[in-house]
Amino acid sequence: MVQVFNIKKGLFYGLLDLKAFAVQENLSAKRDIELKGRTYLINQLLQKDCLTAYDDKGKPYLVGDDRHISISHSHDYLAVIVNEFESTGIDIELKRDKVLKIKHKFLTNEELLHANDDVEKLLIYWAAKETLYKIYGLKEVDFIQHLFVKPFTKHKLGSIIGEINLPSFNDSFELHYEILDDYILVYALNKITYC
Repeated sequence: MVQVFNIKKGLFYGLLDLKAFAVQENLSAKRDIELKGRTYLINQLLQKDCLTAYDDKGKPYLVGDDRHISISHSHDYLAVIVNEFESTGIDIELKRDKVLKIKHKFLTNEELLHANDDVEKLLIYWAAKETLYKIYGLKEVDFIQHLFVKPFTKHKLGSIIGEINLPSFNDSFELHYEILDDYILVYALNKITYC
């Protein structure tokens, strides 16, 4: 039901099967399943009871704990990542063709050419940009004008480079993606520091 993955020191994430959790906890309301699932998964990851809250921009944080978190859910899965050192992001997406209809709303012309009509690649781009958006944590972001993903060759799992480019914030991040059975998962590995 819960899978925990240690990526490196100070960085780990967990996945929760929401269907199995709902059965175990005898829950049926979607909102209850998500809220209680989030609390359950965070407590499992941190191995203690933790309170979460949201800042005025909607970014989640741990009350009384300096570690950074990010939360995502899609249909039957909930994902939470914890980073002890820097702002982080995670996104999980169910594989669906729906992304073909909206690709022009979040991809640059170069990204559109690179992704073409490959649904998995389009979802990697979408999830990567969602991850960058969560790292930044402020609302004033345009996915085409401010968030960029470098071209990549698609494999079952891999690393990609994402950039947040705003007048007041300009950073690059190494992101990791995984093509799971029915889902695409992307999360932040670290900020890239250029010498």
